[in-house]
Amino acid sequence: MDVMNALSDIAKRELYLTCLFGAFVFLQFTVLGLANHAGEGYLATEQRSMVYYALQVFVIGGFLLYSLYYRLSAGGRGRNAAMYGAFGAFLACVAAMLIAGHDSLGYVAVSMAAALCIGGIGGAIHIRMSLATVTGASVARCMGIGSAVAVVLQYLLQIQWGPTLPLPAFMLAGVVVLFLLAREAPAEEPEAGEAEGAKPKPTPPKRIVVTILIAATFILFTCFYNEHIHHLMIQSDYATYSAYSWPRLMLVPGYLLFAAIGDRRGGKYVPLASLCIMLVALLNVVLAGEQEAYWLTMCLFYLAIAAFTSYYLLTFWRLAPGMRNPALWAPFGRMLDSAMVLLAGAVNLSALPAPAVLGFDVAGVALVIVLMALGGDFNLTETPRESERPVLSLEERTRLLATECGLTDRESEVLEALVLTDKQNQQIADDLFISRRQLQRHVSSIYGKTGATNRAALVVRASGETQPR
Repeated sequence: MDVMNALSDIAKRELYLTCLFGAFVFLQFTVLGLANHAGEGYLATEQRSMVYYALQVFVIGGFLLYSLYYRLSAGGRGRNAAMYGAFGAFLACVAAMLIAGHDSLGYVAVSMAAALCIGGIGGAIHIRMSLATVTGASVARCMGIGSAVAVVLQYLLQIQWGPTLPLPAFMLAGVVVLFLLAREAPAEEPEAGEAEGAKPKPTPPKRIVVTILIAATFILFTCFYNEHIHHLMIQSDYATYSAYSWPRLMLVPGYLLFAAIGDRRGGKYVPLASLCIMLVALLNVVLAGEQEAYWLTMCLFYLAIAAFTSYYLLTFWRLAPGMRNPALWAPFGRMLDSAMVLLAGAVNLSALPAPAVLGFDVAGVALVIVLMALGGDFNLTETPRESERPVLSLEERTRLLATECGLTDRESEVLEALVLTDKQNQQIADDLFISRRQLQRHVSSIYGKTGATNRAALVVRASGETQPR
């Protein structure tokens, strides 16, 4: 408790975001890792490959369902009810996957349901991270550290130790922890009827198109090797070849790199770092058929995965608040990832000869360079995309803080009175037609949810500035 009290409000917020995203990534990795084994001993080899692609469809479906419900739901209560249902279903799916054997149709069905839940819950997590970019949170650091910890935990619990008692315990505990964290601060848009200025400036269409094309090219760049190793794993029954081996730990330095640079200059270095790693990863195609270079290509593959994932997560999180449906655009990079996997599978990319794939990848590098030039990603002398950043007034930031911290309607009214006016407590109580004791209860709840300790700290918290020591 003393440690938490010693942390600044901003540090507490970023610790919360790190734990929230890290818990989600850990569950996403472990659950989809289990789901990839669906049908072992029951389905033929080609059918098991189709299971992998079906999982991608259900993940996309979950994201789309959440974005639709987010758009149509009236407010926080409806979204909370949906969240409780999604977490309940997810917990049941995880428990069933841990208990049941892989060699049954039931396990396949439960795996698909779990993938759908991951998409739905992921939608809530991604919009939460996207809203945090508006208030100035260091989302790259939160994403990078949370993801790195999730990778290490998955490697130790699921890969190194295998299906022993710690894995089910951590997975079930992870669902509970993620639920508690997500419930703590549900993400909501400003209510309809608020001033138009309360929403960030619209994201320019050119920026959207360029980002989608760059992200799609990055993902397709890794799809050849992804398809190649996936087919090898199934053919060898995960014995000779496995994506779940020690090279997977190369995700950790990749994520930590973007944790270190991703918040600098508004993320200006993220595209350039991704491009540099893309150039190094060209060796993957050259060495893909060399057995002695297998471990090197695996390491390069995972380093590229960390870079490209960081690119599309951070970029779409920052663009989403300026879109008409931010709940659709915040996880758009993740949906695009699954869509590109489906596209690569449809054209059987792994069956192409290495020279053809190398030519494709070189063309992809050239395309990314052109697109980055068009998007201004090579201009390091200016603060990045200043015109695209949302400029919010204190009133707008106060409303965003209320939704970010999950305040009730009454608590939001009290928060605005405390931050935007100089009124004393009794006058605020009179204006809201409540007793002074009721007001004090609301104020205590606001302090608890925002991490502020007094009214002055609350104003600093709402303004997004660092509280003076």
